[in-house]
Amino acid sequence: MKPFAFADFVDEFKVPFTYIEKTDGYYNDAGDWVEGGETTVQMYGIVLPLSEDDLQYAEAGAYQTKDKKVYTTQPLELNAEIEYKGDRYTIQNFKDYSEYADVYIYYMRWREQ
Repeated sequence: MKPFAFADFVDEFKVPFTYIEKTDGYYNDAGDWVEGGETTVQMYGIVLPLSEDDLQYAEAGAYQTKDKKVYTTQPLELNAEIEYKGDRYTIQNFKDYSEYADVYIYYMRWREQ
């Protein structure tokens, strides 16, 4: 079965967002603690509000209207953060359509700042 080609659709309607991946602290060779940090990358995708079905049924618990989903052509890590239009979101869930499509779909939970 040939997957649906949504990458062109994502490319046509993409918006910028900041992908934030946190690194854990660690002990260096001298035995000193080195604090973890954040790595930020400018990425692109389609950011959409959740549908009524998305809001009603979710594995990670009920979503709120401020939560969103993002379609991207690059894989993201669960629990990483995204900053979009001044708001921060945590990637909570991955909808695996990789068998059918060439995009990744993630649910993002809005974070209070």
